[in-house]
Amino acid sequence: MEDTWVTNVDATDSERLQEAALRPKRLTEFVGQEVVRNQLSLVLQAAVARGKSPDHVLLSGPPGLGKTTLAMIVAAEVNGSLRLTSGPAIQHSGDLAAVLSSLQAGDVLFIDEIHRLARTAEEMLYLAMEDFRVDVMVGKGPGATSIPLPLPPFTVVGATTRAGLLPAPLRDRFGFTAHLDYYDNEQLAQIVERNAIKLEVSITPDAALEIASRSRGTPRIANRLLRRAQDWAQIRGTGVLDLAAAQAALAVFEVDEVGLDRLDRSVLEALCKRFQGGPVGLKTLASAIGEEPETVETVAEPYLVREGFMARTPRGRIATVLAWQHLGLNPPELADTLFN
Repeated sequence: MEDTWVTNVDATDSERLQEAALRPKRLTEFVGQEVVRNQLSLVLQAAVARGKSPDHVLLSGPPGLGKTTLAMIVAAEVNGSLRLTSGPAIQHSGDLAAVLSSLQAGDVLFIDEIHRLARTAEEMLYLAMEDFRVDVMVGKGPGATSIPLPLPPFTVVGATTRAGLLPAPLRDRFGFTAHLDYYDNEQLAQIVERNAIKLEVSITPDAALEIASRSRGTPRIANRLLRRAQDWAQIRGTGVLDLAAAQAALAVFEVDEVGLDRLDRSVLEALCKRFQGGPVGLKTLASAIGEEPETVETVAEPYLVREGFMARTPRGRIATVLAWQHLGLNPPELADTLFN
């Protein structure tokens, strides 16, 4: 039993190392997000020329588009060390004070899911970002005193998937804000081809485009599918990742031609077959497929809505004509009237 656990841990660490190896190290290596890349390059070059830490950076957008990678690139471009934490990990002001007090001049502090910071920590961060100091309370009760602790110049890079939840005082303290958009298939194919070289995989252009077209516009998904296709080519194929191998690998891992996976199809099948296209409530839909409502809402639903397979209405979730057609079913007349 113990040996099995060790093996699993090693496999997980290996996967993480592979993922880290695929990240670009400089802005010139970063594919896509051209507007954001050009703007950020200007900010960083100006800061380096002045010999100062760059302004605080806020990156927003869906998961998997490169927010963490850009934070690492910011640190590399200014020759600073990167410190990583997350909003959920900082539940008290003392947690944040410990992180801030360990920073050195020129460091980059990356806070993932910054919209989930505790309120007390958030207020401490305001002062740290603006005046480069934190006030540490010593003692309790009437005898407590506040001791200001100066901080060296540093840069906060905040990342959020829900920019609307950020309070205005925090958002206003970022000197540069950017929103990351989904990638097109050509950009993702370029990422797949570059990373195939890093993984020492021989891949054809049409196979790279096939993987890209099923990656939901997200580099993280493209990298994951590339590694799974590499596994298939190595074990069941010839070692060369061509179009046939890519299609066979994606079929094994249940990713269809438009990027829907098992969870997505389960949602659509429940909507169409069990609830006649809806409307149906989120909790009822999640219960029907044996998943948590949060999983359906955050993992499956955004892509299904974005691609037009599902719609959200005040009465609940409904399947569109496209969903019926994708499942090879005939939509009811009412759905045909609503969506055609």
